[in-house]
Amino acid sequence: MSGNHNHSHVPAGTGHSKRLWMALGLTASFLIVEIIGGIVTKSLALLSDAAHMFTDVTALAIALAAIQIAKRPADRKRTFGYHRFEILAAAFNALLLFAVAFYILYEAWARFQSPPEIQSTGMLVIAAFGLLINIIAMYLLVGGQKDSLNVKGAYLEVLADALGSVGVIVGALIIMFTGWLWVDSAIAVAIGFWVLPRTWILLRDSINILLEGVPADVDLDAIEADLKALDNVTGVHDLHVWSITSGKHTLTAHLVVTTTDWQKVLDAAQLMLAKNYQLNHVTIQCENAICEVGHIDAHQFKQTSETHDDA
Repeated sequence: MSGNHNHSHVPAGTGHSKRLWMALGLTASFLIVEIIGGIVTKSLALLSDAAHMFTDVTALAIALAAIQIAKRPADRKRTFGYHRFEILAAAFNALLLFAVAFYILYEAWARFQSPPEIQSTGMLVIAAFGLLINIIAMYLLVGGQKDSLNVKGAYLEVLADALGSVGVIVGALIIMFTGWLWVDSAIAVAIGFWVLPRTWILLRDSINILLEGVPADVDLDAIEADLKALDNVTGVHDLHVWSITSGKHTLTAHLVVTTTDWQKVLDAAQLMLAKNYQLNHVTIQCENAICEVGHIDAHQFKQTSETHDDA
């Protein structure tokens, strides 16, 4: 067994919980204000932006929940721990966003036929206030985005919503100076179409992780070629790479080797995978011939190397 366990067990982003809580409080409070404001001013653009701000609130809540739940140790029933909670929540968030986005598009079509009177001044004030809230939230999160994928995802959500607020402000100004009420629906449609692709990516990536697919940032063919290129390695099979949660990849593989110095091969493979692919949670088995699935030959020699990175 390889004994290299030089890593931290503290969940990434733990030190940023306070800032996440502050950003969540600000964003959730303004979400309520924006929904009420959108109804009062009859601005679909505000309601559309509120739908996007809802993704900010969800992303922040998921980030906080993932940090807290990831602290729970693995047990006999959940040997990989509780990291999958983040992915389940993200998939639910994506499905909910699809429903909201399609409703916004449907409502916008109806309003194009008969635009209602819109209180552009109130729309402008609320959107400007929303932009200020987003800027404050971005300031709170910018320092932690390099340390945690959760925090980075939340930061990008807030940044995207800030751009949506700018769009609503522009729409309100156009309505104020031109009286073109259809601009409100046009802005809502633009925000909706902008959110949909990002929502699809979120759902696609979540499903890929739940199906234990190869992560998008992993080149399986390149990994296989590099493993075969190691000294005394003649073949690679049963190669699997999947994610437990975002940014936490796992690899298992069988190596066919021509030496009895298994540890040397295992150490070389472990070093290469960590250096070239940032894969630190790996299980590698060495053997002198390709084993049949479901069959263990007692005459084959095998050795397993395990390294774990729970950071």
